[in-house]
Amino acid sequence: MPARKGEGRTLATVAAALSALFLLAAPARAEVAPGDLTFTVTPERNGNAAPFSREMVLLRIRGVYRQPILLEEVVQPSLANFSWTQLGRDTWTKTRLPDGPTAIAFERVVAVFPHHAGDFTIEPFIHRLTINDEGVRKVVDVRSAPIALPVAQWTKPTGGPDVKEPWWLPAKDVTITDSWSPDPETIKLGESARRIVTIEAQGMIAEGLPPRPVMRTRGILTFAGPVTRETVITPSGPIARATYQWDVRPGVPEIIPLDAIVIPWFDTVARIMREAEIPARQIGGGLPDREEDAKAAAPVSSVLIGAAGLLAFGAGLALVGFGGRSSSRILRLDRTARRALRKAAAAGDAAAFRAAIETGRQADPALAQKWRADSAIVAGLTALDDALYGRGDGATLDLRGLADRLARPVRVDAGRAPAEARLAALDGRSTRDRAG
Repeated sequence: MPARKGEGRTLATVAAALSALFLLAAPARAEVAPGDLTFTVTPERNGNAAPFSREMVLLRIRGVYRQPILLEEVVQPSLANFSWTQLGRDTWTKTRLPDGPTAIAFERVVAVFPHHAGDFTIEPFIHRLTINDEGVRKVVDVRSAPIALPVAQWTKPTGGPDVKEPWWLPAKDVTITDSWSPDPETIKLGESARRIVTIEAQGMIAEGLPPRPVMRTRGILTFAGPVTRETVITPSGPIARATYQWDVRPGVPEIIPLDAIVIPWFDTVARIMREAEIPARQIGGGLPDREEDAKAAAPVSSVLIGAAGLLAFGAGLALVGFGGRSSSRILRLDRTARRALRKAAAAGDAAAFRAAIETGRQADPALAQKWRADSAIVAGLTALDDALYGRGDGATLDLRGLADRLARPVRVDAGRAPAEARLAALDGRSTRDRAG
């Protein structure tokens, strides 16, 4: 049946209203001058090379807009072959364009992790903007260009992202800090010490760091504590940090060697495998760091005290009359100096290592003379100075080994050469130089 005239007008009015609502709801094709709205997604490839599976790639998303932005929304593609996480919050700043005027800059950083090797394409991101175009609100979709992102297959005979052991750890740099409280060499049967190990990896997030390492050896009891993880966002990329802790208790009275724990990692800049190490330590058998830590002497009778006094008086007269030597003693760097050496060695910081040695020099000069008599320590100090002052051949310094040697307790005769001669080998000057 044909519609009546009045009904026709009503239907036309409803249709016009629906069309207007549709136009308001749908994104408008705003007439925007070229260059007014730019939106780019730039992948940051480590070492400018194709990533491996599970290696992080940063997508730096940036928009530059001349018009005022009323509302905005980033529409992200599915990223079907990647895991991803946004690093930090979006930032909005003012920027000056090359031709002079200012504009609004939008930035977002997304980290993506490919699941497996292959040739992939990251589809365009869309920034849906509501702008004020000469007093009219318009919705504009600004698209980035698609990105080709090939993921390389691991071809080396060992390691790689698909091997369960050892842990796959791709990073720009990895550092390990190891601390004990108290020093493990001072604890005895029935006592315990807390070990805290911190691993920092540049260029990855904390979820990618390995699980707590296994610290197990015969003769000790270990009680694992909580693991804490955090990701620190910096302008150059994320830094992952994980802290592991254990309470360690010796189960036997003997000295217990605790082996080093090696953590392999993939250098994403040099594209090679490297190793970081939680250093080896010794449980028990060491010296107390302070005199009050030493065990108190057992009580003795008054007769023995008197006899000991007479013997000491006679020995003193003998030393005065005949210039006899003083008794030997055991010396060792204090805890602060040992920690400074190990920290500098773990970081590979030769300058800080040398500074820690200089601090140790301020202790008993007889300890420095013992270092001078140790050919391995002399060779290590010479190599260290050659590296610091540009005289070396570029050989790798074994700072950890040198730190272990310098931290060992030594037995010395308290009545040997003068202090100046003992320190000559450490500051690089001879006695003749000092006299001149």
